[in-house]
Amino acid sequence: MDVSIKISLSFSVSESGLEDALAEYDELTVAGLIKEIIDKAIAVDEVVAKVEEGPNTLEELDSLKKA
Repeated sequence: MDVSIKISLSFSVSESGLEDALAEYDELTVAGLIKEIIDKAIAVDEVVAKVEEGPNTLEELDSLKKA
C-alpha cells in the first residue's frame, strides 16, 4: 500500500550557505534541492517540494540583496 505524507518545513540558512548549495548544482532551486535530499535519504516514488516564502533561486536571492 502506498502512503502519502504531507509536511510543512521551515528552515534558516546563511546567505553564503544557500549560495554554495545552489551553486554546487547548476541552476537548481531550493525546492529541487529539498527534493534531492529527501529522495536520497529514503526511496520514494514522488517528491513534490514548493517554496512558499523566501528565495527559490540564486537570481531571487540576488534580487533580495539589491532591494
